[in-house]
Amino acid sequence: MRSHLLNDLTAEHYRRSVTEGVERVAAKLATTDRPFTGVTVDVLSPLIDGIDLDRPLHDTTAVLDELEDVYLRDAVYFHHPRYLAHLNCPVVIPAVLGEAVLTAVNSSLDTWDQSAGGTLIERKLIDWTTARIGLGEGADGVFTSGGTQSNLQALLLAREEAKTDSLSGLRIFASEVSHFSVQKSAKLLGLGQDAVVSVPVGQDKRMQTVALARELDRCKSDGLVPMAVVATAGTTDFGSIDPLPEIAELCEQYGVWMHVDAAYGCGLLASLKHRDRIAGIERADSVTVDYHKSFFQPVSSSAVLVRDAATLRHATYHAEYLNPRRMVEERIPNQVDKSLQTTRRFDALKLWMTLRTMGADGIGQLFDEVCDLAAEGWRLLAADPRFDVVVQPSLSTLVFRHFPAAITDPAEIDRANLYARKALFASGDAVVAGTKVGGRHYLKFTLLNPETTTADIAAVLDLIAGHAEQYLGESLDRAS
Repeated sequence: MRSHLLNDLTAEHYRRSVTEGVERVAAKLATTDRPFTGVTVDVLSPLIDGIDLDRPLHDTTAVLDELEDVYLRDAVYFHHPRYLAHLNCPVVIPAVLGEAVLTAVNSSLDTWDQSAGGTLIERKLIDWTTARIGLGEGADGVFTSGGTQSNLQALLLAREEAKTDSLSGLRIFASEVSHFSVQKSAKLLGLGQDAVVSVPVGQDKRMQTVALARELDRCKSDGLVPMAVVATAGTTDFGSIDPLPEIAELCEQYGVWMHVDAAYGCGLLASLKHRDRIAGIERADSVTVDYHKSFFQPVSSSAVLVRDAATLRHATYHAEYLNPRRMVEERIPNQVDKSLQTTRRFDALKLWMTLRTMGADGIGQLFDEVCDLAAEGWRLLAADPRFDVVVQPSLSTLVFRHFPAAITDPAEIDRANLYARKALFASGDAVVAGTKVGGRHYLKFTLLNPETTTADIAAVLDLIAGHAEQYLGESLDRAS
């Protein structure tokens, strides 16, 4: 079994095995003609359930053959231009190369003596990102597993900076369309169910600052402590960007920690055309970025950034076997001092390889393309009487629903849109997401693939309309 350990004696085995795997995936990418096969749970589950993990195949080729049947054939392929559903981006090749390198070397980014250059590369990328944001010379941060962890850590810091022993009196303010991780973080931080105050949004799905000011006043008058305002730069459902400068003014006025969840909108940090859409982000106390959303990186690649590096001390714990206090005095850089995680992948390498190959402008150009595509898609939807579109996009998301002329019952229209989404997924021709707006069911395009065209959007809209009309026709037949 030692022949499977990666070391100097097995380097050629490693080369052959990885090459064979890469060739399989490359062939799959080259021949995949739709984002999904439409396979169902009932079909796929017996195949996987029937595999006896205690009876290995002992051969890489045989394992890859089996993998074709249980995974590769029926995977949902985000690289396909008609995958239009969630915040999943196609990935750039330099990042995939970085993934291969970091996995093989397997550095752990918790301490210097496990990563050395990896530590310095991550720190360099943190400095690069904080400079792009404009947080100032005293800024710092750390890579995380994703936006949920980044938001959790930012709110942990905000809780500690609030300097109160009465956790039940702390309040977090976030828009009604903010990410669910804000509520989840409040629960994990022991703040109680009432801790998150939902602030209304306008028709543009941006936080209403008048309402925020009113809620902050109410918080103070009730003897409670405003702990943090979470402004979103790219909501999951709409891609909407809260009015950051106005929110920053209120946070300064009330002495509240300002956190910007830019997990989606962080691509604008590299934008050549639309950077002004996140003006005001530089005034935040903390920022969440997900490179694996709008920097075209493989999962996972995320970070939490802070204006004041000293606030990261709230996540610090010194263990004698890992990062004793004396290491701080010896100026040994241990990233675990800043992180909620201990063992941690060298995910920063993927972004490093991308920047060193493509440059920030290359990333920004790709993100600008999908933002511009969304604007074109919005014009298509706005001009199409078959559809109702919710809001003009700030990033690359379109929320809409089929609106048949002959049907007026909102519940029946809901069912038609739900059916259309399921039928489209079952066909494998395209994948779209769904959400609710005003209690009604809507569909959603999240456009993160520069290879997607307006022709793709138009074709998928036709498919959606066809499935919805088929359902409504059958429904009328059943009723009669």
